[in-house]
Amino acid sequence: MKVNSMITRILLIVFLSLGGFKLTNVVANESGDIKNVIVYYEPGRFAGWPANGGGWNWGDEILVGFGKGYFEDKKDNHSLNKNKPSHSVLGRSLDGGETWTVEEPDDLNGEGAIPCPGGINFTHPDFAMVVNRIYFQISYDRGRTWSQPYKLPDFGMGLQLTSRTDYIVEDKDTCLVFMSSKEQMVQTEESLQDRAFCMRLKNGGKDAEFLSWMTGEPLTVRSVMPSTVRVSDTELVSVMRRRIDLNSDFRNDVNWVDAYGSSDNGASWEFLSRVAYTDTILHNGNPPSMVRLPNGRLAATYGYRGVPYGIRARISDDNGKSWGKEIILRDDGRKYDLGYPRTMVRADGKIVTIYYFANQKNYEQHIAATIWDPGQY
Repeated sequence: MKVNSMITRILLIVFLSLGGFKLTNVVANESGDIKNVIVYYEPGRFAGWPANGGGWNWGDEILVGFGKGYFEDKKDNHSLNKNKPSHSVLGRSLDGGETWTVEEPDDLNGEGAIPCPGGINFTHPDFAMVVNRIYFQISYDRGRTWSQPYKLPDFGMGLQLTSRTDYIVEDKDTCLVFMSSKEQMVQTEESLQDRAFCMRLKNGGKDAEFLSWMTGEPLTVRSVMPSTVRVSDTELVSVMRRRIDLNSDFRNDVNWVDAYGSSDNGASWEFLSRVAYTDTILHNGNPPSMVRLPNGRLAATYGYRGVPYGIRARISDDNGKSWGKEIILRDDGRKYDLGYPRTMVRADGKIVTIYYFANQKNYEQHIAATIWDPGQY
């Protein structure tokens, strides 16, 4: 039995290293209509995780949050020196992602969170909201200043919230928020036991309503960091990060992205499709970021933490039921410590995908952006 078990594990590792279940052929970007730019790079510093920091755009004005710390080269871990301070910063572009400045706000933190008193105008033209695990903050000036942090509820369910920023404004007083909380049945490391759910902030943020869990059985599979778009008056599509650690005495993680759909504005959800694999083994995969293009197609981007390390994308012509060929936006990553994208559509219809990255030219983890034309695919 031990011999058969070992053979099974070896075959599984080979299977995963070759890409697992084949979705469609992987294709390299050969159009030349792609541009990589630096958002923030500083020798000796580490920058990472835009998916955790939030992303917003108002036409060609783009804002993205990320973490900034100190670099410490590590082969099999994040190259962040945890013995030195880290903090949240913002990158801003006024020209559709071509050039960037970095801002270091002192009011973007969770200190002193209080229950929200209401009165939020979610439809303000310069509105932005950031969700960070157990609190949220809002801005009415495109992220230049931020409100006091407001506590997120546990809905009387004892939820241990693990949320990041993903929301859809419904009207002046209400907003859908796509969140996550700890689920003990998830078969991963204890700190990664997440399950995605949907809630609604009402009455200008004063009240909150739990709507639905976004994923059902099997609860052993992690679901976290949804990225959601509206495709009709009642329909939503969300892509999210998945993971399960297979039962064995040999660590063997499987990481991917799934798409789910709701036809009743978040009251219920159903599985639509497997979008992509984001890793082979060991590196915990990557969260996706999805946008709806002017022609109605959906574009999902994600970091790929297998070899070759890089940033990839897929496009759906049918609201997430199926996905086209995998687009390799770049594959020159130095190590797996990359990705966590935020993606925006700028005024001319091109996509700006922002992520953290490290390669031989810019050795430390930094924030980069790829500007690309989805019309080529």
